[in-house]
Amino acid sequence: MAAFSDRRRTLLAADVDAQTMTNSAANNHHQKPRRVARKNSHRHRPARRSSLRRDIGHVAAETYLITRLAFTLLRYLGIGYRWITQLLALGCYAMLLMPGFLQVAYYYFFSSKVRRSIVYGDQPRNRLDLYLPADTSVPKPVLIFVTGGAWIIGYKAWGSLLGLQLAERGIIVACLDYRNFPQGTISDMVNDTSQGISFVINNIANYGGDPNRIYLMGQSAGAHISSCAILEQATKESQKADSVSWSISQIKAYFGLSGGYNLLEMVDHFHNRGLYRSIFLSIMEGEKSLKKFSPTIKMKDPCFKFSIHLFPPVYLFHGTADYSIPSIASKRFADALKEKGARAQLILYEGKTHTDLFLQDPLRGGKDDLFDHVVAVVHANDSDALAKDATAPPRRRFVPEILLKLASKISPF
Repeated sequence: MAAFSDRRRTLLAADVDAQTMTNSAANNHHQKPRRVARKNSHRHRPARRSSLRRDIGHVAAETYLITRLAFTLLRYLGIGYRWITQLLALGCYAMLLMPGFLQVAYYYFFSSKVRRSIVYGDQPRNRLDLYLPADTSVPKPVLIFVTGGAWIIGYKAWGSLLGLQLAERGIIVACLDYRNFPQGTISDMVNDTSQGISFVINNIANYGGDPNRIYLMGQSAGAHISSCAILEQATKESQKADSVSWSISQIKAYFGLSGGYNLLEMVDHFHNRGLYRSIFLSIMEGEKSLKKFSPTIKMKDPCFKFSIHLFPPVYLFHGTADYSIPSIASKRFADALKEKGARAQLILYEGKTHTDLFLQDPLRGGKDDLFDHVVAVVHANDSDALAKDATAPPRRRFVPEILLKLASKISPF
């Protein structure tokens, strides 16, 4: 730029006085940044359009996936009176909570703090979503979440409300997707979950997570699947298998929410609630496999006495008014863990249903004992985080109280 100005002054010296040259130089100085700014503004517009197209395309792809899997499942289950009434109840339940779902969906699809569909394996549903706090300048604790869905309608986006609220408290949340029935059976679900846990443990540092502060949580069917994954990993470690890619000792605590841990006791119960025996046994790979995939029963295996010292503290949460999976399931699993010497704690919530703890209460906002309990455990050794938790504002309400009460009454769960 300096050389260009010198040549210009030489050519114009005979015709233009010094003042004119100064004005000309000043004009050139002010015009060029404007031209650059215009050029830069044009350069960024295609990037924004491309990002918007990508987000819209992702929404369309996710919607298509859910719809396709729903029709596949309906073809397998068949259409009967009980399924029709359950689907109608589910539709009304979802409509009542729609004000909250729409807000969470907007956050899920359009927030820059959500990393969607990160690939963790080579199977069709081996994807996970990451929910990142606003500040990741220092490594953050990580909660791996395995969603429920009766082993047939589980989906990683079901954990977006939990991800949103925990990220606000400085906790990274990794929501795992896994193959559902009829895409896969229970062993596929457990393998997918174990592979997802391994991926998070070994890669979360790349996303601002602390690999030394990993926590695991499962809800409903996800609690069953994730507990099976922990016990399967314990078996591998006790047998010193070569294929071990993570250790249960790397999990700082396990949270089981409204889970069923003894399948032998659940077959008739699920049958009466519409998950028919033939379908349930197909999911669980036959009657002979029920004990294998029942953590309460499997804890009696002698191999666990060699690996029980590796077990993380276990916290089991359950509502006493849960009719989808009665709270006795968590109590018996807690007793089995304690009998083997594991650190287990059962927390019961009086009058809470299967969905209250996971959906209605978080959508209600304000104080939530379960949420506070999980955050307190995750932040137990972080004085700065605990201080921030003590002064954190109340969680905001997503849905009016009247709609939440109506949803509770009509819920098919």
